[in-house]
Amino acid sequence: MYYFALSSSSVLEKLDWFVLSIYFLALIAVAVWVVLQKNKNTEDYFLAGRNVGWFVIGASIFASNIGSEHVVGLAGTGFESGTPMAHYELHAWIVLLLGWLFLPFYIRSGAFTMPEFLEKRFDSRSRWFLSLFSLVAYVLTKVSVTIYAGGIVVSELLGIPFWYGAIGIVVFTGVYTVVGGMKAVIYTETLQTIVLILGSLIITYLGLQEVGGWGQLRETVIAVSPDHFNMWRPISDPDFPWTGLLIGGTIVGIWYWCTDQYIVQRTLAANNIKIGRRGAIFGAYLKLLPILIFLVPGIIAFALSIQNPEVFSVEKADRAFPMLVKTLLPVGLKGLVAGGLMAALMSSLASVFNSCSTIFTIDIYKKLKPNKSEQYLLKVGKIATGFIVVLGIIWIPIMEKIGGGVMYQYLQNVQSYIAPPVTAVFLLGIIWKRVNSAAAITTLLSGFVLLVLRLGSEIYYQPQISSDVLVDSLLYSFATINFAHMAIFMFVFSVIMCVSVSLIGIAPDYKTIAGLSFGTLTDEQKDAYKNSYDTIDVVLSVVLVFLVIGILCYFTG
Repeated sequence: MYYFALSSSSVLEKLDWFVLSIYFLALIAVAVWVVLQKNKNTEDYFLAGRNVGWFVIGASIFASNIGSEHVVGLAGTGFESGTPMAHYELHAWIVLLLGWLFLPFYIRSGAFTMPEFLEKRFDSRSRWFLSLFSLVAYVLTKVSVTIYAGGIVVSELLGIPFWYGAIGIVVFTGVYTVVGGMKAVIYTETLQTIVLILGSLIITYLGLQEVGGWGQLRETVIAVSPDHFNMWRPISDPDFPWTGLLIGGTIVGIWYWCTDQYIVQRTLAANNIKIGRRGAIFGAYLKLLPILIFLVPGIIAFALSIQNPEVFSVEKADRAFPMLVKTLLPVGLKGLVAGGLMAALMSSLASVFNSCSTIFTIDIYKKLKPNKSEQYLLKVGKIATGFIVVLGIIWIPIMEKIGGGVMYQYLQNVQSYIAPPVTAVFLLGIIWKRVNSAAAITTLLSGFVLLVLRLGSEIYYQPQISSDVLVDSLLYSFATINFAHMAIFMFVFSVIMCVSVSLIGIAPDYKTIAGLSFGTLTDEQKDAYKNSYDTIDVVLSVVLVFLVIGILCYFTG
């Protein structure tokens, strides 16, 4: 075994800084190249002119999803709890669902955003709700958590205060996102994906060597924590019941991968359904990587802290991955991996900045000021991005205070309450033409009420929950239902609400929603769908599903 121990004040050396500088120069070069092409209109700025290839789309989907909250948080949950949260990383098959089920309807509608699609399928009320709801959710989850994670990464690696690193990266990312729009985001993410995967693979390889190989890793960890490699915990497990992770996780996954502007916007940048679907298939394969390159390193960090606690000590679970970077990597490689970690932060931030800007400009401002020119809307989009950057910076001191728990788990908790009503409305709206506008807005609003009740009750009873003090009340029981099971209950409630209101109310005018639901497809649209894929698309999709099943079967204890 070998290791490279470094003091926290000198994490990176001259060669590391040189490698990191080359990476940033390459990133700036890509951004400048995109900026020089200039954005002619809103389609150019928000959807990269709808002319992006499948490789770039897939890489962008992966980079948007894998932010620092994944690198830091997923490794943290691997250190703390093992493999149960890998269920969320096996949502690769849901990315296929985006390409095969949802995307054809989105592209057929010509919508820029998911709220705009809801208006075309239902009415403006659903659009307004989802627009405002998405903006608030992005600032409270994606922006805030990503900046918090980035602050940890930068402060650990560069040996500088949390604030300096976090603000610096936020401003740098904000500048190229504001100037270059979606093109700058999507092409820089392609470069960032390559750097991130390469750097993380190196960490995994060196970590396995250090711990003594895969067999030794399992033996060391299982001796201390027998369930660390078991994804299938009992239904009664308070944290990770398999029913909640498998079923509740799927509900959250459909919301995130198939209906969230943050992800779907990448596929909408394709100029046809075939390219968009192939981008989703490629992104689905990349989605399998986080288990190997983030979760496993967290488990490696746990094993190393058992084998050699003096060298491989971890103060908090969320600092497991930065610890591996500092202690395992030789000079030069440390700079590359540091670049990869910063790439994860920047790609996520750039994606959420651009998505927020798109929703605000297209779904809110343009609705209020429909006569404004394309050039004026471009200016509004850039100002909106800048405003989100400022909000992100303001949120930094608040996010510093969430550090008590494991971040990735915190993120899944919040998303489990946001997802069910949105998933129900989109899914039912596409597969069942009878769903009407009244059902859509009623389901979304009632789901929001449940979300507020759940979060409010959790916060109110937090002292009792933390100290395991039992309280005899219905609201306390509601507050302590496992987060993944809560997602299932909320989804069932949302489906019942949506179906009931649809059946009670008047059927929608099917002519106005032609092509936006399975029951309203024309013969021409059905033929176009059949011609939008080849045998290779089907084969690759089936192989991926079997890979997911194989991983689920392997991690059974």
